[in-house]
Amino acid sequence: MALTQIVNPIIYPSRTIPRRFTTTSPFKTLNPQFSRHPTTHALSRRLFLPSVSSIWDAITGGGDSNPREAVATTRLGMQLFRQGDVAGSVTEFDRAVVLDPRQKAYLWQRGLSLYYLDRFEEGAEQFRIDVAQNPNDTEESIWCFLCEARLHGVDVARKQFLEVGRDSRPVMREAYNLFKNGGDPEKLVKDFSSGQASEYFYASLYAGLYYEAEGKSENAKFHITAACGSPYGQRSDDYMASLAKVHCLCRNWSSGFV
Repeated sequence: MALTQIVNPIIYPSRTIPRRFTTTSPFKTLNPQFSRHPTTHALSRRLFLPSVSSIWDAITGGGDSNPREAVATTRLGMQLFRQGDVAGSVTEFDRAVVLDPRQKAYLWQRGLSLYYLDRFEEGAEQFRIDVAQNPNDTEESIWCFLCEARLHGVDVARKQFLEVGRDSRPVMREAYNLFKNGGDPEKLVKDFSSGQASEYFYASLYAGLYYEAEGKSENAKFHITAACGSPYGQRSDDYMASLAKVHCLCRNWSSGFV
């Protein structure tokens, strides 16, 4: 990114902060409601800092954009997604882009919603734009693969897999290698079954998503419902915990998790 998380009001696409931005921030105590991973110890680049949106306008030229309104609209879109209204969430995310076109390059939430509406080409485009802005985002790379696998098949999607930097989370490093190179999703789950609650959740979620890309719906159902039913999936405010529940809802697997 051209700017640090301190001056950028955009909701960023990645929890990974480039090394030059890893100094202690005075904003760490802000409410992490816009973070996909609110439990992270480092300040998430998905945090929106409304008090500095005027600084962002001063640096970028501002123009006719409405960053505060755009962020409020994105907040509403995220809320609708958590509630299972995926189509409504995309409507709000698209409106956020109209209010502030600069948001488009950072709206990872929009890409996730597009996946669940089977708008895979648009979803892949969104994730590719996101990774172009932040080449260290493991999950956006995987989600681009998931969209393109539904469009072109796993083999083609793997040939154009987006390479990104090293994720600080062991579970996501292994998930990245699994999607990029192929392998055994059961091993991913097994390797993290005795780890932290978040690691088991992510291993189960991405194992299930890997199976879905391969068209193995029963295996996908087993692992994603396990992610939903895990302690982390049930109790965490992580946006991805909500996504796992929405996944089950969209697939008519279980209504009890949402």
